[in-house]
Amino acid sequence: MLDMKTQQYAGLLNSIKTRIRKAQYDALRAVNKELIHLYWDIGRMIVERQEKEGWGRAVVETLASDLQKEFPGIQGYSVRNIWYMRTFFMLYRENAKLQPLVAEISWTKHLAIIDRCKDNFEREFYIGMTRKFGWTKNVLIHQIENKTYEKTILNQTNFNKTLPQEIKNQAKLAVKDEYTFDFLELGMEHSERELETALMAKVNRFLIEMGGAFTFVGNQFRLEVDDKEYFIDILLYHRRLKCLVAIELKVVEFQPEHVGKMQFYLAALDDIVRTKDENPSIGIILCKDKQRMTVEYALRESKKPIGVARYQIVSKLPSNLKKELPAPEQIALLMDGVLVKDK
Repeated sequence: MLDMKTQQYAGLLNSIKTRIRKAQYDALRAVNKELIHLYWDIGRMIVERQEKEGWGRAVVETLASDLQKEFPGIQGYSVRNIWYMRTFFMLYRENAKLQPLVAEISWTKHLAIIDRCKDNFEREFYIGMTRKFGWTKNVLIHQIENKTYEKTILNQTNFNKTLPQEIKNQAKLAVKDEYTFDFLELGMEHSERELETALMAKVNRFLIEMGGAFTFVGNQFRLEVDDKEYFIDILLYHRRLKCLVAIELKVVEFQPEHVGKMQFYLAALDDIVRTKDENPSIGIILCKDKQRMTVEYALRESKKPIGVARYQIVSKLPSNLKKELPAPEQIALLMDGVLVKDK
């Protein structure tokens, strides 16, 4: 009887602790939203007065001094931070679809985005991804410095014609054009097995670089077809897409025949491993290098959803790709997949 009571009490305690943590989280979110709304309103009032009265820079310095006297010990009213409030309002006041979401991330993360992003689409991308995947400030800065926006916009997949309409944009956001594994202690020359072993030794860092919504299923994942064994290098699961993601590692330049092998793996996964409530499995071929036209031709007739990406041991976006960003209307369409609120 005592053991039963002990188990019942443990269950009660865990339930209460979970409820307390939820209340604490909800309270922090509410405080953050109110703080962001406050800073938005301060920025708005400054801009409106400057536009109406023709006031110059001196108003910010004067406000900072008077507010710090009125609210001693309360941080946030420095000259620098009030300038950020003004910039914050100026950046987003004309963006109707983004305004409802700015309160979903913290002020310190907004500052990281304001300081490091110079393009409206780029800012939208990082706000949406931070909210969607719960990136910490350090992870957000890492993603910006590693050019995640550019690498995502430039990605090469055939998802438009191989995935259902309701998930294809979100799937495109789950695959980058290039992944940076600068956390690996590998030389420039290495084997596929050495690359896999190094990634598995730091699997948490690997999952962060992959995008934050992946969970690890296994490496050298075994499939049996016609009494023969086949092994997928790395198998992940994407929680929001609700699908298996097969990753093949290639320490050579992409070759068209890599697509055929991946199609085989995806067909087998869908028939043998995938459950009824899951979406079609996706493949990512990670190569040391690739030629964009070769990839385009190789994926054009594939009926399985596949993305082809390169990996780097050091962080560097090839300069020739900076000129290949898609048209603004294409980027805007993709941004809808970032900014949409989770149900």
